[in-house]
Amino acid sequence: MSQTITTPAETTTDVPEKVVPSSSRGYTMTERGASNMSMGNGNPHKIPKFDDPYKKREWMLEHMAGAFRVFGRKDFAEGTAGHISVRDPVDPKTFWINPLGIHFSMVTAADMIHIDENGNIIGGNTSGTINAAGFAIHSALHKARPNINAACHTHSVWGRAFSCYGKPLEMLNQDSCYFYKSHAVYADFGGTAVEKEEGERIAKCVGENGRALILQNHGLLTVGETVDEAAYLFTLLERTCKIQMMVNASENNFYKKQLIGEDEAAYTNFISADPESMYMAFQPEYNLEKFRDRSFLSYTNQSSKA
Repeated sequence: MSQTITTPAETTTDVPEKVVPSSSRGYTMTERGASNMSMGNGNPHKIPKFDDPYKKREWMLEHMAGAFRVFGRKDFAEGTAGHISVRDPVDPKTFWINPLGIHFSMVTAADMIHIDENGNIIGGNTSGTINAAGFAIHSALHKARPNINAACHTHSVWGRAFSCYGKPLEMLNQDSCYFYKSHAVYADFGGTAVEKEEGERIAKCVGENGRALILQNHGLLTVGETVDEAAYLFTLLERTCKIQMMVNASENNFYKKQLIGEDEAAYTNFISADPESMYMAFQPEYNLEKFRDRSFLSYTNQSSKA
């Protein structure tokens, strides 16, 4: 079967080549960032900076585990399927991934497995097992995109359902615009993605600037500069797929869906869909997990006992 890759640019007409952050109403923004949505005391959830890459690694792994707890609460788990990876800040050619066979709701930071680009276990939970498909997809993504530090993929219900159409998202509402011209459809299901070549094709389809991918007949994948960004985009993409299916199912001669215009979609994306804003947007979910059960904070819990 020949490979078919569908991108938003190929399926949408009259999309401007250069997106200007100004709507048809004349609304204009000059800079991206959480400051666009934070008034008064500013951004309440800034991305921390670290002088010590080992401390950054611990912080990153705890947020990775927190993302899994969120995914577990939202019922994204399905057997042994699903994985999140994060590039290692100490050795950026390597990355961390969750072990095979542990439910998302039980994962802790100490469970993560550190692997190199060849799939060798080099640290962390050295007794754990790696998901072969997870390695094929995530290793290819991290190699292809140096600006990607995290990637999320699960077999969520609405993502799987919507993926069967092999279609990109429509700009139906404000949140849909977060994926404006930054998502694609991988329209060539090649079976369970355990082969290196399949992972490379998926990474290629994400593109140089893509942030989300709809894997036809498979599910969803998102990427980000932080695991928080990638995780928030995944939760948002899952719900966006659900809303689009609900809207399409309920449309009739009286209730006709109204799409957001190109300028307005680009403007909304510019204001709200940058890495800093997406990191901020995930923190309420992350902090809820800490409030509910702090057991996933392996390094914080250990240091607090010292």
